[in-house]
Parts: sequence; C-alpha cells; structure tokens
Amino acid sequence: MIRALIFDFDGLICDTETALIDAYGAIYRQHGVPFDRELFLRSVGHADYAFDPWHAFEKRADRLALELERREHNRQLEEELPILPGVLDLLTAGETAGARLGIASNSRHDHVERHLHRLGLLSRFSVIGCREDVISPKPEPDLYRHVVNELGVAPHDAVAFEDSRTGSLAAKRAKLWAVAAPNSSTAHHDFSHVDWKVASLLECTWPKLTGMVERDLRPR
Repeated sequence: MIRALIFDFDGLICDTETALIDAYGAIYRQHGVPFDRELFLRSVGHADYAFDPWHAFEKRADRLALELERREHNRQLEEELPILPGVLDLLTAGETAGARLGIASNSRHDHVERHLHRLGLLSRFSVIGCREDVISPKPEPDLYRHVVNELGVAPHDAVAFEDSRTGSLAAKRAKLWAVAAPNSSTAHHDFSHVDWKVASLLECTWPKLTGMVERDLRPR
C-alpha cells in the first residue's frame, strides 16, 4: 500500500541543478576562462562538495565579485524554470489515492519553499524536510526518516522520487521505495540500487507504482 509520495526538489520538480551549472559556465565564458562542465557535474546531488568553483581563475581574481555575478545570472535563469514533466500528474494521482505528499531536499528551506511558492505547489505538501532539519543530509537516511516520521507513515509505505545517486541512496537506506528520474546533469549517475529508473516522471502512473509495490511486497 502506498501511503506517501516523497519528492526531492532540485533536478526533480524543477531543474535548478542545470541552471546552476549554466550560470557558472556563463560567467566563465564572459571572462574568457575555459569551463570544465564535467567537473561541476560531479557536484550535483551532494550537500557538500569540496572544490573551488573559481579554481580556473587567476589568484588575484575578485572571487566575491564573480560569485555575485553568478548569483544574479543564476537568479535570472531560475525565475524561468518550469515544473518538470510528470510532476503535476503524479501529485494529483497521489492526492486522489489518498497518499500524503512530502519533500526531502538537501537544499535549505528558503530555497525550496521560495520555488514551490513560485510554482504554485507549496500548499500541496504536508511536510517539507530540508538539510537544516537533520544532522546528516543525504546520502545518509536521516532526512527521509525525518519526513516519513512527520508524515506518520512507515518507510515501506512510502515512495521516494529522486534524480541523483546521492538522494536515491538515502531513500533506500531509509527503507523506502526509490524511483530515479535523472536529468541531464545526473544521467551519468549509477542507479543500480533503485527499484525503478525512468526517463521522466511521466512514466510514473499510479497503476505502475502500485504494481511495483504489489510485485515485490517490500522494497529491497
């Protein structure tokens, strides 16, 4: 029985991850510095990634000014981001079936809630769990445990939707069902541990989700 659907945010509900990388790339190009997109892709889905995003610039470069340029460009890109395909249909299917809806994101509340409000989705989620709600973010299971507890459901009665290896590992470690819907920034991730990998959330119809649960009875 599926009693809850829990969604990652960045890269799953809207593609803020690609927008972030595009913003860095734009500033690099504006300053005539070669941009290693593959290096930045490695950071997607991680709460903390130990690398200097301005490493390719000269040491005397004003990094604060560069970061302010990046943030402004990023803001402009994000304001145009749509809801990704399949999200609205899945939310509606879950609500119709009586499932509770939650968010489990490694981003902060202000970021997630601002975008959910912009997209007209904020009121549809009963619980919004973010990185400041737990000691250890994804890939540790803490965030998913927090959200299922707040929703009042058992982990094996909840399905998590993720776009990254880090997030889907967290869901599986918390004993939830995990569906991976990678985007262009996470398509290279290893999702061999998930219960179902899809090209888009458009594939996740309610009959297919319930069929997944009924076939295997409990997540691996």
